[in-house]
Amino acid sequence: MLNTAPSRLRRFIAARLSPEGQMGLHLTVGLALLVLAAWIFGEIAEDVVTGDTITLVDIQLAHWFHERATQGFTRAMLVVTHWNGIVGSSIMAALLALWFWRRHAHYWLIVCLVAVPGGMLLNVALKHVFRRTRPSFDDPLLSLMTYSFPSGHTAAATVFYGLLACYVVRRVRTWRVRALVTLGAVLMVMLVALSRMYLGVHYLSDVLAAVAEGAAWLAICITAVSTLHRRRLARGQTSWSERAHRAAAAEDLQ
Repeated sequence: MLNTAPSRLRRFIAARLSPEGQMGLHLTVGLALLVLAAWIFGEIAEDVVTGDTITLVDIQLAHWFHERATQGFTRAMLVVTHWNGIVGSSIMAALLALWFWRRHAHYWLIVCLVAVPGGMLLNVALKHVFRRTRPSFDDPLLSLMTYSFPSGHTAAATVFYGLLACYVVRRVRTWRVRALVTLGAVLMVMLVALSRMYLGVHYLSDVLAAVAEGAAWLAICITAVSTLHRRRLARGQTSWSERAHRAAAAEDLQ
């Protein structure tokens, strides 16, 4: 009897760290990322609400960018920011969803259809919760009337490029390619965040909180859909992707 509790604990931990099973390693990693990202967002949000040191850094950095703005770099940052706006992100997400559909990657398709528009709606809701005004300048490079915290462009970029990186990483085998894909996704998110700060429409804390928000939301979506997929397999049901492949093969034979 004395060994029952430790044995159960060992089995529980082993099950949580196993790459197999419907409640295995994928769920553990997903929940860990969610908790970490949510904690980071909460810490930044608290500092912004209470006017902590980060808000002073926000103002100093915003003016530093504005004082060093150049015409050529401004045009480049406008291209980046518009490319990753609501319209641009929606078009890229639609193309990615089409790719998933044509590849019969139905679980990834579900993640894409839920994560990208859902993340945009979540960001709008958070903006209205915090109601933070945007940076103000006498000669602004870009003027917007909506709220500032957290950055919608940065959050959308985190979700989209994070989703794209997760898909590619799962399909390639070499660690070098995986590292390059992950680095590329990180650099794209950083570039979008830089464009928003440089153009004077967001503070540093806005984009940092947006990255945490996007990472948390993406972790929820991928973990939930992955768990759904594994539950179907555990029940002996055919996955939607395999069912679609069989249907396509049957049509080819007709």
